[in-house]
Amino acid sequence: MSHTASTQQRPVTPSRRTAMRPQAGARRHGIGFGLVAFAFLTAMAFSTVPTPLYPLYMARDGFSTFMVTVVFAVYAVGVVVSLLLAGHVSDWVGRKKILLPALALELLAAVLFLSSSALPVLLAARFITGLGVGMITATATAHLQELHAAHRPQASTQRFELVSTGANIGGLGVGALIAGLLAQFVAVPLHTPYLVFAALLVLALVAVALSPETVEEQFVRPSYRPQRISLDHGDRAGYLVAAAGAFASFAVFGLFTSVAPGFVAGTLHHPSRALAGAIVFMVFGGAATAQSLTSRLSTAAKSRLGQAAQAVGVVTLVAGMHTAGLAAFLAGGVVAGIGAGVLFKASLGTVAALAVPEHRGEALAGLFLIAYLGLTLPAIGIGVATLGFSSVTVMTWFAGILLAVLALIALSGRRASLR
Repeated sequence: MSHTASTQQRPVTPSRRTAMRPQAGARRHGIGFGLVAFAFLTAMAFSTVPTPLYPLYMARDGFSTFMVTVVFAVYAVGVVVSLLLAGHVSDWVGRKKILLPALALELLAAVLFLSSSALPVLLAARFITGLGVGMITATATAHLQELHAAHRPQASTQRFELVSTGANIGGLGVGALIAGLLAQFVAVPLHTPYLVFAALLVLALVAVALSPETVEEQFVRPSYRPQRISLDHGDRAGYLVAAAGAFASFAVFGLFTSVAPGFVAGTLHHPSRALAGAIVFMVFGGAATAQSLTSRLSTAAKSRLGQAAQAVGVVTLVAGMHTAGLAAFLAGGVVAGIGAGVLFKASLGTVAALAVPEHRGEALAGLFLIAYLGLTLPAIGIGVATLGFSSVTVMTWFAGILLAVLALIALSGRRASLR
């Protein structure tokens, strides 16, 4: 008792007080880093929940491949609109004031999915999901970088890059896998996955609310303007090459989150919902794993590796469709996903390093805006083309165009490095 009393009455010297406060602040930011990473992962996972369910909608309601791409395009339009209007605002008002409403939008979308499976409700829910994802991507990425810097100010950015891209890309695979398994083995397949993720989104809201803010709200804010796609972030050529790499990467991701499950169920005659979710998971899981294993490579080396793997993977994938071989399709998808993940990580690391802190959210929002155009435009093109051509023919043209884009990125990157 006397020992406890004497300990409580011992004064804290100024040196001890100043030493304790940074440690406590660092711990708080470290916990916040984990909380925001969980929320980021949950949000991105929710965005791919419908992916393995599209064949169910097609079978029950008679959706065509084109209609699936319309539903997917509505989601992507929501993302692009959100990035244009709100992706950069967290630089002014703070990260949490954007993340919390964004997660609330995703929760609203989950409620809509649960309320009805009619096409108008499905379109509305996907659009609202896109709005939430567009607000989250750049904001959560910037928030994670700042929390990492506050927690480990002397550490390299490898941990931030790994966790942020893992939450983003890995989350896309996790959502499809969980939804596919639930739809295959649990009752009410068009409702149960959304119910599970509604609960997870509530936890994500709590996690962000408990995390520390990293941006002081400006009392005199800049006049509002929509997001600009600016190349003026220290190195115009470098930013342009990074943006093109993000576009190419997300073109592959868009393929597997829109029409690929329908191709597997129809062209390859494997209608399993669990398989559809597992394929998406393998593609994005390969991407996330490759990002981890290549963390020590230079940005230029990551970019070259990503371009090569993506090219080889897409060619193998199309060969699998020509021969109706599931194994070749899967192998090609995984290799293409590995390439896309590594290339996107190189792009993200380049832009995060180029941007100054006060414009980091804007620079990342611009990158994600271009990336989501890559997610949207090729998928829409594939859906429209399938109205008049076979899936195999359309995918062959997709592969040819993507290979041309990758060649241009390689050439532009080489020129930029020589300047």
